[in-house]
Amino acid sequence: MISFAIPEFATWEGKIFVGVLGFSWATYMWEEYLAYRQRRVYREKKEPPVELKDIMEKDSYDKARAYSIDKSNFGLISGAFDQVVGTGVMVFGGYSALWAISGKVAEWLGFPASGEIPQTVVFVGLRSLLSTLINLPWSVYFTFWVEQKHGFNKQTPGFFIKDTLKKFIVTQVISAPVVSSLVYIIKVGGDYFFIYLWGFTTAVMLFLMTIYPSCIAPLFDKYTPLPEGDLRTKIEALAKQIDFPLTKLYVVEGSKRSAHSNAYFYGFFKNKRIVLYDTLLEDYTPLNEDNSESEKEEVKEKKTGCSTEEVLAVLGHELGHWKLNHVLKGIIIFQVRLDVSGQFLSS
Repeated sequence: MISFAIPEFATWEGKIFVGVLGFSWATYMWEEYLAYRQRRVYREKKEPPVELKDIMEKDSYDKARAYSIDKSNFGLISGAFDQVVGTGVMVFGGYSALWAISGKVAEWLGFPASGEIPQTVVFVGLRSLLSTLINLPWSVYFTFWVEQKHGFNKQTPGFFIKDTLKKFIVTQVISAPVVSSLVYIIKVGGDYFFIYLWGFTTAVMLFLMTIYPSCIAPLFDKYTPLPEGDLRTKIEALAKQIDFPLTKLYVVEGSKRSAHSNAYFYGFFKNKRIVLYDTLLEDYTPLNEDNSESEKEEVKEKKTGCSTEEVLAVLGHELGHWKLNHVLKGIIIFQVRLDVSGQFLSS
């Protein structure tokens, strides 16, 4: 028999339950309303804006519009599914059931029956596994239908499976010690545990931001230094012009995964690095292909990627985030939210 697991509203548990569920639905409805407005724009604006008519071909605009519509429709359906599943898990006691199962699994693995830390680690791992399995059909559909339909997907089924497994394993390796530490801090932190929790999460966040580009990201994609040439010279000149402390320039093998292009920077203080997707560069030789094959296809295919000036324009946008301290402001806002949440939970 399926039974409801809704606590009495008069209790604190009931008030928190209703508050969390209500906030979840309010957030979902607001985001869907905004998505609906944007979807309406995609459907109604069949001609490029006046400002773009001289620099954007109608064919390119139509392709971008069609992709945006399909992507928005996918988000509408998958988002509704996630919201309904999440609500069902809460209403029917899915988390409490998973917590009980986690205790049995932890005990089966040899941990004491009262071991809250191993039980929490198992709980997080099982929840992550279930979430991955539930979302897998959506991920497959989006990758091999939506992205494939519009010419963006470059993954083979084998690559997709290997990539998904790798992401799951890396996530568990990182989350296990972090979750263990969080539970330990809550258990021994006393009335001011939220202060220690805040300090720990801040340290972990900064640590992961530091090691991700050099230790974690290379597990999934290949990074190589940008060769000497006109593009590198102009990027270095741009960085010098705005006092951006550039130390290294990389090209990442994005073409093995997708035809989408991007650029970003990372690093702290005076040690900044810029990464360009190989798909961003005009006449690039995909890092995952043999050079001879690329030369044969060069005559047949239209040029892809951006010119040097276009790459600089993309970088100008990214460096604008640095100049305006958007990353730092985002970190501060996150820390304030974390601190407020910790104080709320401790009260």
